[in-house]
Amino acid sequence: MKNAANAKHIRKHAGDSPMYRLTVGDHVFNVINILFFTIFTLACLFPFYYLFINTISDNDLVSRGVINFIPRGIHLSNYLSLLNVGDLSTSLIVTAARTFLGTLLMVAASALIGYLVTQKEMWGRSFWYRFILITMYFNAGTIPWFMNMRMLGLTNTFWAYIIPSIVAPYNIILVKTYIESIPAALEESAKIDGAPYLTIFRKIILPLCKPILATIAIFGAVGNWNSFTDSLILMQSEPKLYTLQHRLYIYLNQASNLAALMQSGGQVSEAALKSAMSGKVIKYTIAMVTVIPILCVYPFMQRYFEKGIMLGAVKG
Repeated sequence: MKNAANAKHIRKHAGDSPMYRLTVGDHVFNVINILFFTIFTLACLFPFYYLFINTISDNDLVSRGVINFIPRGIHLSNYLSLLNVGDLSTSLIVTAARTFLGTLLMVAASALIGYLVTQKEMWGRSFWYRFILITMYFNAGTIPWFMNMRMLGLTNTFWAYIIPSIVAPYNIILVKTYIESIPAALEESAKIDGAPYLTIFRKIILPLCKPILATIAIFGAVGNWNSFTDSLILMQSEPKLYTLQHRLYIYLNQASNLAALMQSGGQVSEAALKSAMSGKVIKYTIAMVTVIPILCVYPFMQRYFEKGIMLGAVKG
């Protein structure tokens, strides 16, 4: 209580001291700083707000483009109707499955490899570490990559989403650097007690690596959730394996083609016009659905993200 009272007394009289008094320039800077970041924050949030109000507003008004700032005719039928669209629900399941399984395997592989390359007893440690890192700088290109995936039998299969992303060199660097920042005495004491490497890894290294593992988990989850290029190239004969982003891409193309046809003066049937109008609402809704999980997860993982990046980047 005495320390708290002293701290309160210091804070009370700090403003009276010349060294703590803010000048007019400081006040002006603070006001400009607050205004700038307020405007910047609103500019970042507005696209999400625009999408959201267009998904809950009257569909006819949305198709005419009159919903800009305030929602009108609020309803939730667009989100409920997505449950009845078979290809969207299937794409959602595929995307969720690849995000969960791909992230889990990537984090496990990054943690294990990152730990192994820190062990001086590992045979060819420097060679294997450099062999992994070299893939960050040299890429054969899309066509050789596709041919390689086809020869391996990974086209039109779900495992094409999982296997290529298990080993992530950048994440391995982060984990390796983080493990090297852990006091060596912890591992040495366990070795003296006779603990094998896997026991040390499971009971000592993994619990201490939670911040960096949460960080790379964010990288992996966001990458898997947002990815659609591999679906576009590798799943040409398997529409049931399309990801949610790929499905959104298809809807965007359909709506854009109909809009271009109408602008060029082409004849568009009433059914096609209604499809284009509903397609606009559907693509807004799908875009919002694809963003919501990341917006929900990231705030809870942010503290691990910041801590993991800072500690993992101290030395290379």
